[in-house]
Order: sequence, then structure tokens, then C-alpha cells
Amino acid sequence: MSTPALSGGASFYSGFSRLCKGIAVVLIGGHILVHLLPSAIAYLALIPARTIPFAWNLITAGYIEQSVYGVVASTIGLLFIGKLLEPVWGSREFLKFIFVVNFLTSLCVFVTAIALYYITTQENYLYMPLSGFHGILAGFLVGIKQIIPDQELPVVKIKAKWLPSLMLLLSIVVSFFTLESATYLPTLIFGTYLSWIYLRYWQRKPETKLKGDPSDDFAFSTFFPEFLRPVIDPIASIFHRMLCGRTEASNDAEGHTLGGAPLPGSDPIEASRRRERGARALEERLAAERLGAARGAEETQIDATENV
Repeated sequence: MSTPALSGGASFYSGFSRLCKGIAVVLIGGHILVHLLPSAIAYLALIPARTIPFAWNLITAGYIEQSVYGVVASTIGLLFIGKLLEPVWGSREFLKFIFVVNFLTSLCVFVTAIALYYITTQENYLYMPLSGFHGILAGFLVGIKQIIPDQELPVVKIKAKWLPSLMLLLSIVVSFFTLESATYLPTLIFGTYLSWIYLRYWQRKPETKLKGDPSDDFAFSTFFPEFLRPVIDPIASIFHRMLCGRTEASNDAEGHTLGGAPLPGSDPIEASRRRERGARALEERLAAERLGAARGAEETQIDATENV
């Protein structure tokens, strides 16, 4: 009797890819490991004073959640956001995004901790165990901003393009009221920024053989309110020339630009197509879930009628 009633909502909790499930198992397994064997934290988490010679913690730290709340939030975020991003990017690119952003985020956090130690001479920056998947989750929000920027969230009525900015703003505000901000805030900031750099300049698209997303809708200034963009754009243009000079030279060498102008089918068009695919994937998933819910309700009504 209860099975048909639950079948409608089951589609919402199903359809996760094997890749996302596998990474979820790694997150849960890592949490269980450090819970049963606390000494493993010293070898798997990012502890700046021990990163040399334990350099592998630049990779492992991102997959180790030290708290139950952290592993639950990370697993849920991975499964449900991955359900949206992976079909658009592809499994290989999705995994590459996670690996690259995780490693670069850990590297930047390591450098920041060393710098803070020399500035403040406080040894806690050297021996504080830093870990967690939240840097990648921040990057996933940047991915959502890229593919469905104008999609309005149903509950809070906020467009998806503001998710990374609001997350960082809330995290910064909370950091003023907690002593543990050093364990999460740098990871969130670097995870967001490096994800944007990866998607903006480095992500390779097999269909066009080009890199990045140069569309104006994904510019760095779009993370800020519109009144600040005249101030942000000149600063961002300096880093743009530093970061994309080699990429543009590579694209020119491959014959994808002509006189500095993109040829038909180049990145701006592809960026628009990617957003359309993201919106279509989201709509199809929501439609499937609504259809499953409707079928479940009908089956429940039929069963109730038969019982009467």
C-alpha cells in the first residue's frame, strides 16, 4: 500500500550517477576513518606545517569531513548539484573540475596559512587541521551560475547567478561571530574564485575544441552588484590579460579567431548553448519528478478506491 505513495517522490532521490555515488562513498568513508582513527587526521587533512613532506594532503584534505554535519551537507550537495552539472559537462569533465579545483584550493589555502603565520607569528595557522568538501561545493555554485544564471529559485525567489555571491557574503558575515572562520572561509573564497578561473579560462569543450567561457554574463564583475562593476571591471581586466593571454594565443594558433574577433561557433555562442542545455536539463528533471509525483498520487487514489 505505501509503495505507490512513495514512488512519486522516489524520482527526486534517484537518478544519481555512479560517479557522484562513488565520490559520496569516499566522503562518507573518509569521515568514518577519521572518526574511528583520529590520528589519520595528521596524514589526510591539510596541516601546513606537515604538508612538506606530506604533500599528498593537498589532494586528500578536500575529501575528509571531520564533522557529521559536514559530511551530510557535502554528500547532499554533491548528489543533488552533481545531478544538474554532470549531464551538462560530462562525467570526465565533472571529475576533472573536482580534482583541479580541490588541488588548487588546497594549495592556495596552504600558501595563505604560511603567509598568515609570518605576518602574525601565531603557530595555530601552521598546525590547524584544514579539510572538507566545501571548497568544491562553492565551485558547484559557480557552475550553476554559469549554466542557468537566470533560473529563479522556487522558495527564496533569487536568481541562480547570485548563489556564489550570497554564499560568500553570508560566510564573511558569520566569520565575525565565530573563532573557527579560518577553518572554512579561505577554502570557500579560493574554491569560488578558482572555480570561476577554471570555467572562465581553462575548461575545454570537445565540441568546439576551445577553452573557457568569455561571455559577458560570466565576467568576474557579475559576482558583484551592478553599481560596483565600473570599479571592478578595470581591476579584473588586469588579471584577465594575465590569465587569458596564453589561452587566446592558443585559440588563435588553432585558427578559431580572425583579426581578434571570434569566428562563428566560437565561445560566446557555445556559452549560450551551454546555458540552454543546463536550463533544459533542469526542466526535464523537474518535469520527470512532477510526473512521478502525479503517477504516485493516482496510484494511491486507485488503491484507496479499491479498498473502499
